[in-house]
Amino acid sequence: MQKDSVVGTVVVATLLCVICSVLVSGAAVSLKDRQDANKVLDVKKNLLLASGLLKDKKASAEVIEAEFSKISTEVIDLSTGEKVEGIDPVIFDQRKASKNPAENKSIDQSNDLAGIKYRSKLAKVYKLMKGEDVELYIFPIHGKGLWSTMYGFLAVANDLNTIKGIGFYEHAETPGLGGEIQNVNWQAQWIGKKIYDEASALDVLFKVTKGSVVEGSKNSEYMVDGLSGATITSNGVTGTIKYWFGANGFGKYIDNQTKGSEQVKKTVNKKSVGEA
Repeated sequence: MQKDSVVGTVVVATLLCVICSVLVSGAAVSLKDRQDANKVLDVKKNLLLASGLLKDKKASAEVIEAEFSKISTEVIDLSTGEKVEGIDPVIFDQRKASKNPAENKSIDQSNDLAGIKYRSKLAKVYKLMKGEDVELYIFPIHGKGLWSTMYGFLAVANDLNTIKGIGFYEHAETPGLGGEIQNVNWQAQWIGKKIYDEASALDVLFKVTKGSVVEGSKNSEYMVDGLSGATITSNGVTGTIKYWFGANGFGKYIDNQTKGSEQVKKTVNKKSVGEA
């Protein structure tokens, strides 16, 4: 076979393609475990950043794991708001479950404020504990923006109404426009804002407004500035919050927790009156 023949060229090109394919496939397989571990670590880091428990975006894996060890995780049934026993939160993959017909729920279009069509029947809730009490709740959220599904975490104080932090860790919104959902200055506006008029009402008032919020104006405690030039992304964020903190998302869980807290307060007050 001549070196400069057509057949020779095709043979060499084919061999190079086969060898490169084998090398790339081998690298992908050998690195898969490490890639999966890095994805899990990245989610933990973004959860901690959103909740204010981690300040350094370049924190080491050791620091991230140490901070995350303070977080308690449970799996709940969104239809009842009750904790599900027998499921390991470490193994449970909510995102994967939302794509599995056996584990997901179709969302009626009239209720699909987040634009996601399906959600997992179960969901994770993260809690920062202080002794026996919950100091902070962190909820995983996702919803449709202009170009992509936006994944993030919303941290809420133990009154289950006051926002303590927000973080979006995965999206494909337009840089400089919708991509500003990752702008730390915009995220800082969320801190201290309220979700509900009353924590147990499940009527979500929070929204990303059009333009700038005038502090002290009517309902300003429920609003953050809109994203300039990114109305659809802004509306998507609003819809995401309204869905996940409404009756079809974490609403029943939140209602259960707030009713439980009220019951504890009533019991304590009765004991106090009796002792007096």
